[in-house]
Amino acid sequence: MSKPTTSKAARKTPTGASKIGAPSQPKQTSRKGKKAWRKNVNLEEVEEGLEEARHEERVVGKPLTKTKDSDLFEIDVKGDDTIKSRMPRFSSSQLTSAKILAQRSAVPAVLPRATAQKRKSGVSYEDKSRLLRAGKRLRRGPLNSYVDPTELGQGSASTEVSNAAKKSGGYDAWTDEVSDSDAEERFADNPEQVKKRKVRAPVHHHPKDDMKVPAIHEPHQGTSYNPPVNAHQELLLKAHQTEERRLQEDAKLAEVKNKMHSSTTITVDGLPSGMLLETPVEMLESDDEVDEEEDGGSAPAKRPQRKTKQQRNKAEKRRAEIYQKRLLADKAAQKRQNVHLNSMKSLRLSVEERLALRAKVLESRKAAVRQKLLQGIAGKRVGKHKVPEREVEVQLGEDLSENLRTLKPEGNLFKDRFVSMQERALIEPRVRVLPSKRRTRDVVYEKHAWKRFA
Repeated sequence: MSKPTTSKAARKTPTGASKIGAPSQPKQTSRKGKKAWRKNVNLEEVEEGLEEARHEERVVGKPLTKTKDSDLFEIDVKGDDTIKSRMPRFSSSQLTSAKILAQRSAVPAVLPRATAQKRKSGVSYEDKSRLLRAGKRLRRGPLNSYVDPTELGQGSASTEVSNAAKKSGGYDAWTDEVSDSDAEERFADNPEQVKKRKVRAPVHHHPKDDMKVPAIHEPHQGTSYNPPVNAHQELLLKAHQTEERRLQEDAKLAEVKNKMHSSTTITVDGLPSGMLLETPVEMLESDDEVDEEEDGGSAPAKRPQRKTKQQRNKAEKRRAEIYQKRLLADKAAQKRQNVHLNSMKSLRLSVEERLALRAKVLESRKAAVRQKLLQGIAGKRVGKHKVPEREVEVQLGEDLSENLRTLKPEGNLFKDRFVSMQERALIEPRVRVLPSKRRTRDVVYEKHAWKRFA
């Protein structure tokens, strides 16, 4: 029986795309063969109906044909004022992907597999293990092996919860503070591990702890605009002493500078004044000595002659005398040492007395330093600079004002606070650095005008 022949138009597969996305081929030229009947049937209308039913189920939760009219329609008599706020607002900036993800289906998600709730056993894991051990029954452990928790180290493993699992979550690996009990438990298993000691911050003594200097000093009575005579004279004398001491220090510094300058000045001879020059006679004598040494060095050296018997005996006798003197010196030193050994007790007492006296002196010095620290560190050098002393602010008799209207202010509050903080060792002493003006100089260039005449 011969096979039915088909034309080229029938063998050619018609192309067509469904709106739903199903692989349908609505355009067909022939349906002669049985194989092409189901393949080339147009099912677009059916697919559209099914897709509409699926869409209704996704939005509402069930087909609209199965819902009641009361759930779909409602006669609004009152109206709702809040419906505008509950309606989603139109946003032109919202992405299309965000709008698609915002749509949620009313159908619940399908679980990957059915989860049946297990029935809780009335016997706990520990009780079951205990009953199995009492009945001498073996229990299967990991990898389907028999495990006996009572025989540790015999090829079996424990199925109970470990100590580390029981204390899980209680240890923080990033904290430095470790309690003594935790450290003992940790180092008990591994005694070779070095136990880390807890480092404590060193406590240094600061000089400001011993100071009792007030932040604001009480002003002297002589600084008043109408001071008592005695207080004003006392303050004037104090200011005079301070200024005299400052002038003496300036004079000493100027004297040292003058000495340094004079040592570097050039005299008439072309040498500094601090150098001593030799006289012509001394220079001639030194030249003669040098010439003699040069002449003697040029002569051939004499060969040493053999000593006679008398000279050898004399040298031997001299060595014996030196040896006897050394023996006598050693005996005298031994006697002195024995005397010192006998007087060791008295020496020890004298040394102890000397050390005690030295300790008292050191303690008295420390006490004096502490007593000075009570008044601050004004006038002392701390680091590179010296802590400035508080200036005496006083007015002369003719400058005093009789009332507050004509009073002239003295001092600077900012400078007083700055000096007070330096005296109390709150800040380090500093020297004011004035900004220097940048000096520019003109650079003159000479061009080769005679070369570039064209």
